[in-house]
Amino acid sequence: MFRLIRLAWIPVALMLGACDVQVHDETPAEYPANHDIGMYEIKATVTRDALVTPGSVFLFALGNNQRIPLSQEGPEWHGLYSVRCQGSFPLQILAEWKVQGLSVRHKLVPLQPREIKLDEPSLSYSASFDSSGKPPKGGWVGSVQYRFVTVPSAQITAAHIEPSSVAPADVKAAKAISVVTPLPVVAGCGDLAEIRLATTDPHAHGTLVIDTDHPTTPHWQTRVEFSPK
Repeated sequence: MFRLIRLAWIPVALMLGACDVQVHDETPAEYPANHDIGMYEIKATVTRDALVTPGSVFLFALGNNQRIPLSQEGPEWHGLYSVRCQGSFPLQILAEWKVQGLSVRHKLVPLQPREIKLDEPSLSYSASFDSSGKPPKGGWVGSVQYRFVTVPSAQITAAHIEPSSVAPADVKAAKAISVVTPLPVVAGCGDLAEIRLATTDPHAHGTLVIDTDHPTTPHWQTRVEFSPK
């Protein structure tokens, strides 16, 4: 009799084992931060067991108090996660589905949120300024602009000019450039921070080195050059 009871439970166990869905989060581990759009694609795929009701599976992206419905496009599910002024965002995928003759089921993947990294875009690598004609009072002025988008605000705490090489001509050309912007410079997320330079040498050039309180960009170098057009 006990053998018959055990055999009777086999179909039930098989049914329960065919009621699940498998969620595969295929969202990249990091994105370049895009402050202008501020949207990042969430991507997932799903496989369902035989007893899961066709068309009953729904996916949602969760994080930062957001619940974002994902749309099915063939075998893939897609959605857009909105975030700005952060270096990363948490992500979990919530699946909801129905089983034939049973109630709605849920699954959260992963159990603890993933952190999707947002990389700060590169700052200015080079800048050139026109030094044509007679120098104005105070010399020719040029501005180098920087923008930080993965923190609520950032400070440029220091800035100075270094020669592009140890050659005497390069050392002289760099000494001719002055940083005239009062420091520190504070910029809100996405705002432009400006460092102004001045020189009386129409061929001055060098490397502008800035220090910041940004956690991933504590220093940056920008090649700067004044030249007549």
